[in-house]
Amino acid sequence: MIGPPSGVRVWLACGRTDMRKGMDGLAMLAQQVLNEDPFGGALFAFRGRRGGLVKLLWYDGQGVCLFSKRLERGHFVWPVTDTGRVSLTPAQLSMLLEGIDWRMPRRVQRPELAG
Repeated sequence: MIGPPSGVRVWLACGRTDMRKGMDGLAMLAQQVLNEDPFGGALFAFRGRRGGLVKLLWYDGQGVCLFSKRLERGHFVWPVTDTGRVSLTPAQLSMLLEGIDWRMPRRVQRPELAG
């Protein structure tokens, strides 16, 4: 996958989204439901009803980009919250798109001694 630029803000739209929506429909959701500027450089992620499809909307400064990924098995780990949106780091987004539970990743233990 083409990675987002470093420092980009990532917003997940909590709940279900109609995956028939295209660029314009998702941009309207970002603006009206998430209260964010869809042309401000942030990346917006939307998940469908069954959880196996995710769409990413991003304005790169020249135009709107729409990326989608469908899992052949399983579903994307998605938060449940009343706020309607959740902020992620680009690293958490990468884990989410790989099918990893981004909420509680296992950290590697720091070595006690060298050698």
